[in-house]
Parts: sequence; C-alpha cells; structure tokens
Amino acid sequence: MLDRPEGSGDAILVSIDFGEIGYEESLEELKQLAISAGIKIRGVLEGNRDRPDAKYFIGSGKAEELSEMVKATESRAVVFNHDLSPSQQRNLERLLESRVADRTGLILDIFAQRAKSHEGKLQVELAQLEHLSTRLIRGWTHLERQKGGIGVRGGPGETQLELDRRMLRIRVKQLREKLLKLKQQRGMQRRSRKRSQVMSISLVGYTNAGKSTLFNRLTQSKVLAADQLFATLDTTSRRLYIPEAGPMVISDTVGFIKHLPHALVEAFSATLEESVQADLLLHIVDTASTNRDEQITQVNKVLSEIGAQEVSQILVMNQIDRVGLEAGLERDEYGRICKILISAKTGDGLQYLEQALKEHQQRLYEYRTSEAAYI
Repeated sequence: MLDRPEGSGDAILVSIDFGEIGYEESLEELKQLAISAGIKIRGVLEGNRDRPDAKYFIGSGKAEELSEMVKATESRAVVFNHDLSPSQQRNLERLLESRVADRTGLILDIFAQRAKSHEGKLQVELAQLEHLSTRLIRGWTHLERQKGGIGVRGGPGETQLELDRRMLRIRVKQLREKLLKLKQQRGMQRRSRKRSQVMSISLVGYTNAGKSTLFNRLTQSKVLAADQLFATLDTTSRRLYIPEAGPMVISDTVGFIKHLPHALVEAFSATLEESVQADLLLHIVDTASTNRDEQITQVNKVLSEIGAQEVSQILVMNQIDRVGLEAGLERDEYGRICKILISAKTGDGLQYLEQALKEHQQRLYEYRTSEAAYI
C-alpha cells in the first residue's frame, strides 16, 4: 500500500544522546531489540544534540554521514532509537533510499513476529494500524493522488489518503469489537474464579527478567523462556497448587520495556487486565541487571497506566545465581513479605516464594470471609 523502500535483515542503528540519564542502557536495549527482531547490525551511528532536528531528527551533517554508512555497508534499513515524526521518516527514506524505522516501529515488528494466539495477533494488528494512522498524514505524498470508482475503491474524486484513512477506521473498529468480546469472556472466567475463592496471581516485570522461567518452574509448564526481549507475548494462565494453601491461578504476562509504545499499552489492555484484576502481583526483577532500579520504575509506571498500582505487590529479585547472592526474604513494617531473593533457573529460594503465597492466601481468605459477613 505504501511506496517505500523495502527493508532487509541488515540495518544501521542510530542513537542520539540528548543528555538523558541511562543513555548507554537505552542503546544496549536497542541492540537487543534489533537482534530479537532478527536484524543483523551492520553499524551504529551515535551523536549528541540538544534537541531533535526538524527535518532529519539527527541534523543534515549526521544525515549525510548516515547516508555514507548505508552505502558503504550496503544496508537496506536504518533503525532509530527514538520516535520519528512522519515527515522526518519520509525525509530520511528519500535521502538514504533505505527503509527507516523508529523505536516504536521496531517493537511493533517484534510483537508481530511473536504473537501466537488469536487475541495476541488481533492486539498487535490494532497497535500497528494505530501507529500507521499517524503516518498517513504527511508520510507519503503519493497518498494524495485521487482515485475514481465506486464502492470499496472510494467514491468519485476520493483521494487515496481519504480511502486509506477510511479503510483503517473500519478495520480498527472491527478489531476493537472483537477484542471487547474476548475481554468480556475473560471477565466471566475471572468472576467464576472469584466465586470459587481461588486466588489469582499475575507475573509482571521488565522483559527478559525471567518471568516465563519462573512460571515454568512453578507450574511444570513449557512456556517459551528465551534469552531475548519479548520472548513471550500471549498471557498464559495455569493452575498452581501450594500445600497448606490450596489451588491458585497464576498468569504469565507480556514483559514491559522503557518507552513501551502507548499504542501497545492500549492494544494490550485486555491482556494486561489480568494484572489489574489479580489478587497479587509478583514483580520479577533481573537482579543481575545494572539498570534494575530504572526497570522497576518503568514497570510500576506501566502498572499505573493500566490501573494496577493498587494491587498488592511482592518484589521478586530473580537470577541471584548470577550475582552470588543468597536466597532470602524481607518483610515490611506490617510484617508482610515484601521482597524475595530467588533463582528461577536453579530453584533456590522458591520455598520463600511459596511461603509468601501461603501467607497472602490466608490474608485474602480472612478478608473475603469478613467481607461476606457484612453482606
């Protein structure tokens, strides 16, 4: 539909330091995202600026330098560690004669590759169309050409831009309706669990923190747990039985990331609602990450965006085997377990996690019993 240069598996990465904290970690994350998308990195262009350039984002001088890199490496794609405006993306593609993607576009591509379930695919398509709708205004001038004809091709004199916008609106509406039905079905399942007094647990955390590894360890499942960003997209729920506590339901959700595109947060709101409706959140943290404090902040930011900030949360410091820490737990001023140190890979410290689940189950049972007494 769009007259744009075709991309390939080889790409140049572009990252500009605007003086923000965590620049090096952001660049390393971009590299991991590119690898996760199956991209072969042919080079990295870095620079420093006070603010983005209106035309090329990186300035005309850097744009020419980038053009030379693209020609020298014969790369057919360029990926920016930033969000580009439609006009900036258009101008760069004209200059470079290569496909240009921004950070949001790259993440959307990864999600499109990884979504397996019917709902996951619908959510990704919705996010892609929402992102594409912002590119139709000034991104591609050929869309302004008029089209004749009747029906789906547009009325007499309807421009290609108007036609594409209309087709997008129709498809977005269809996707939202389908996702709403799936959301309602999941709501019925949750109400059934509530009536049966089954505690629901949701695993949340930064992508690649080890959520799926822990999920597999606890439930004896075989959910994909790979050392890559966004290895798992679709929410998976399993029954979990803890001695002296009884049955529970635990869900493994999509991982979060810094600057997670808002379109994805919105599109995945139905899936992320498992976190909002959970009785307990296990916030999984990669203890070995040098940027773990920032990752914790980013996860809590997304949780706040989806309305899950009030759900009880336990911090699970995972991968202690990589940093030589001992398993253990910490309690808050009320005597409740608030932090656990474990290794999902080796199983070290899982007894503390089971203890935390049993204690929370007991408090939840007492709360529900007292609540029922007033009904």
